[in-house]
Amino acid sequence: MISISRKLEFDAGHRIQNHKGKCNNIHGHRYSLIVTLEGEISKSATSSDYGMLMDFADVKIIALKNIIEVWDHGFLVSNDDYEILNLLKSLTNHKTVILNKVPTVENLAIIAYETLKPLYSNHYGNKLSLKKVCLYETPNCWSEYIG
Repeated sequence: MISISRKLEFDAGHRIQNHKGKCNNIHGHRYSLIVTLEGEISKSATSSDYGMLMDFADVKIIALKNIIEVWDHGFLVSNDDYEILNLLKSLTNHKTVILNKVPTVENLAIIAYETLKPLYSNHYGNKLSLKKVCLYETPNCWSEYIG
């Protein structure tokens, strides 16, 4: 089994309601998402992916369309953070991304993994699978989710 990884970046705001520290405030991060896939190298000489697990451009397109473009320059908020939801509703043309979990880096990594896993498998079949998602909130702090 071999694996490949693709890194993409996005900017987003959030807050962690009821947090004891600074993260209770509205703030943002430059996130880095690393998608790691594993499987078998293509042996089909007529395939565009010959000699590859998956073309990095295709890895990027799937993550870009389903995570990066959805979250980039948005405010990630829990569906039970009513104080912030009410504030955001008062803003016109605001990109609000409502999540069913508190937008911690751990939960965001899980959401990204669960969103992307079937998309990579469906795109390339059973020989390819999403191994893990790593999400950096800062250069020094990140979460890895291995499904």
